[in-house]
Amino acid sequence: MFSVLKFSSFSSFFLLFYSLGLLPITCYFAMNDIAILVEWSIISISSCNISFCVILDMISLSFSGVVCLISGCVMMFSSSYMAGDPFLKRFVWLVLLFVMSMNLLVFIPSLPALLLGWDGLGIVSFALVIYYQNMKSLGAGMLTVLANRIGDVMILISIGILVLQGHWLINLMWDFYLAASVALTITIAAMTKSAQIPFSAWLPAAMAAPTPVSALVHSSTLVTAGVFLLIRFYPFLSQFKSFSFLLLFISVLTLLLAGIGANYENDLKKIIALSTLSQLGVMMMSLAMGMVYLSLYHLYTHALFKALLFLCAGMIIHNSLNNQDIRYMGLISKQAPVSVACLNIANLSLCGAPFLSGFYSKDLILETSLFSPTNTLMILLIFLATGMTAAYSFRLSFCSLWSEMKNKPFHSKLEKDPYVNYSTSILTLAAIMAGSLLQSTFLFFSPQPFILPFFHKMLTIFVILMGLFLAAVLWEDDFYPKVMNKIKMFFSSMWFLAFISAQPLTKMSMLSGTQIMKSVDQGWLEILGGQGTFKVLSMYSMNNQNIQIKTFNFFIMLMLLSLLIIMVAV
Repeated sequence: MFSVLKFSSFSSFFLLFYSLGLLPITCYFAMNDIAILVEWSIISISSCNISFCVILDMISLSFSGVVCLISGCVMMFSSSYMAGDPFLKRFVWLVLLFVMSMNLLVFIPSLPALLLGWDGLGIVSFALVIYYQNMKSLGAGMLTVLANRIGDVMILISIGILVLQGHWLINLMWDFYLAASVALTITIAAMTKSAQIPFSAWLPAAMAAPTPVSALVHSSTLVTAGVFLLIRFYPFLSQFKSFSFLLLFISVLTLLLAGIGANYENDLKKIIALSTLSQLGVMMMSLAMGMVYLSLYHLYTHALFKALLFLCAGMIIHNSLNNQDIRYMGLISKQAPVSVACLNIANLSLCGAPFLSGFYSKDLILETSLFSPTNTLMILLIFLATGMTAAYSFRLSFCSLWSEMKNKPFHSKLEKDPYVNYSTSILTLAAIMAGSLLQSTFLFFSPQPFILPFFHKMLTIFVILMGLFLAAVLWEDDFYPKVMNKIKMFFSSMWFLAFISAQPLTKMSMLSGTQIMKSVDQGWLEILGGQGTFKVLSMYSMNNQNIQIKTFNFFIMLMLLSLLIIMVAV
């Protein structure tokens, strides 16, 4: 066990030093606007050239640095949080494979080779979701992997269509007569990975994984792969007018679905998972409005404070005897002050509180959406979803952190663990300072200076305060009358999306499989195949036996007949 813990600690320190080493290189690439494309020709036969490409630019280097920083903190946290796990070594290798798959996805600009990272994320995420080997984890893992397989198939279809171009490089694509089909397949692939409607059900289901895995999957790796793919393809996708409209409509629907659903949810990890879904909607919405670098900027800030949020939630669940229901938590601020302080910082950053990392990206996205020529209804829905974000974040704090004690007090052993404190401290500093550092150092999205009226400028703060009011007053369990129970069930089940995407498909596949088995395997195929052949052979063998048993005359006749045949032949 000691060697496994040592290996986990070494892996976490290696990832942290790697991310720190990438920081000056990324700044240099960003300030000088450098992009390097390295191509290695593996084999060339006649006119067919098989090559492997790697792209080094500001986007890939900065994304890799953020992923490795969060992965290092998660590994450091896991070395203490999962110290008693008998399969810790397997867990460490799976996380390292996960990080490697994400880096392959980031640095490879060719679609066929990009499948190495894309499929690697899907397979390793399935192995991590079913890490706790029970039926619930298996069901969640199957839902996760099957939803992601739709995106894999779409990527394969786009690779097949792009044969017409003669190459698969993302940054050298042009318009051709099947370009709309490629744009549609790539958009659907990104929607499945980033859990947009109607593929949103797998994201809360993936909470069956261990909490450090949730911190990694829901912050910077699996769910952001779809956003990253659209950022890479954006110069090609933006040529189609229907792309922006379709993506804006779907992303705003996802925002509302996740925001309203989180306010009715009582599971601590599912609330944070739905907040991830909401922020993915913000990233997709900013992409649909043409704010590519703002979307990337919000992806970085969200990854840092969301990883911190999951780690703090894992400590609270661990210290609450594995209880995840926020209705049975209370006064945790007295029992685990460090975890609660870090959780509140991450919560405030998620809401967009001023001068935290989430404020810089989220506020700028909302102000730019006010300035851009977009449908008024869409703007209202975006700000409504922002208020919902503040409401469920403050509701989480009211119910679990500051309310009266509802269970036995506990003593937090993890509070004194140095690895846990180091990992949460690094992510807390990132949640406080990353927004201003990223904005002023190397993320040059260069927004045009624009002036907004005072009401529009203060609208974001007003919406956050309204969310605080909703959390304090409207979201109490006693507030709902009995008539609202069905509406509450509708919202808490993600608009019945979980039932629609999981149960009917499963039932339909089971029924169709049973009918095919009865009609084919046990029907005509059985009659013409095994059982039919067996019956025919049995019948002929029985007739042969009946002829031969106790028939001495038969042998005499057979002998005479053979002699007659020989004589005739002679």
